[in-house]
Amino acid sequence: MPELFGFALAVTGPIFMWVLLGLVLRRLGWLTDEVNQTVSTLVFRVGLPIVLFFGATQVDYSLILGARYLMAGILATLSIFTLALLYGQWRGMERGDRCVFVQASYRSNLGVIGIALAAEAYGAQGLALAALPVAVMTIVYNLIAVPLLGYGYGRSLEPGAVLKSIFTNPLILGIGGGVVVSLSGAQLPGELYQSGRVFSAVIIPVALLCIGASLDLRVLRKSSGLTIDATLWRLLLGPALGVTIAIFMGVHGAELAVIFLLLASPAAAASYIMVAAAGGNGPLAANIVVVSTLLSSLTITLGLAALQWFGFI
Repeated sequence: MPELFGFALAVTGPIFMWVLLGLVLRRLGWLTDEVNQTVSTLVFRVGLPIVLFFGATQVDYSLILGARYLMAGILATLSIFTLALLYGQWRGMERGDRCVFVQASYRSNLGVIGIALAAEAYGAQGLALAALPVAVMTIVYNLIAVPLLGYGYGRSLEPGAVLKSIFTNPLILGIGGGVVVSLSGAQLPGELYQSGRVFSAVIIPVALLCIGASLDLRVLRKSSGLTIDATLWRLLLGPALGVTIAIFMGVHGAELAVIFLLLASPAAAASYIMVAAAGGNGPLAANIVVVSTLLSSLTITLGLAALQWFGFI
């Protein structure tokens, strides 16, 4: 039994240790809010796009229509969204809170934790496999959020502004640049790829430190039953549904592991940002981000171990 958890712990352990270290550094006052904001901005706008660029250059896009793991990720996202909306209505949630619950249920932290987990599990292959789902599912996440926020608060974000934010998103631009290079048939120098691997090894831990430093544990005192409900959907029900869909579509091995890691990541900070921008229940959204991030190390480790136990990866 212990060996079953070897691979899972090797993947999740380093990732969440960096998150924990960021939390500790903030508590000690060594990583202040101002410094964390500056570093987070640089990582999001420059660091992670470069990491994803190199990953995207190594994808064979002629096989995109046969990328069943990507299709499984999209189907899982749409299914989770639909079921969470129905569940929230059945539970009689207030409309605005239902909006927060639903968005947290389907929207995972693809851009930092999901990427980091994929890279830790499979190295350059993991980054290459994650690049396409990160780009496509980020777009899907935002397109769903527009009508959802309009339904929840009687006011939607301006569609044009949302579309602009999607196609000026640094992560999507980085992946898009990699797609162009791959489709052009151009071969980047091997030294450049080596530099990219070194760069990724530095940037991903820094991004995780920033995630940890941004967590505010004081919100835990205000956690509600709805926070726990949303966390269960984000960390258990959503990934389980996604993996089931992927397995029925014939996805296995590294592709199944990567789509699981992306879908099983905690709630994205962007879910809080968009709810706050729409004038919604920001504290509830923040609670879900914190609680799901803290618990995801356990659920992802157990999920990976289960996939190994049943021979799917």
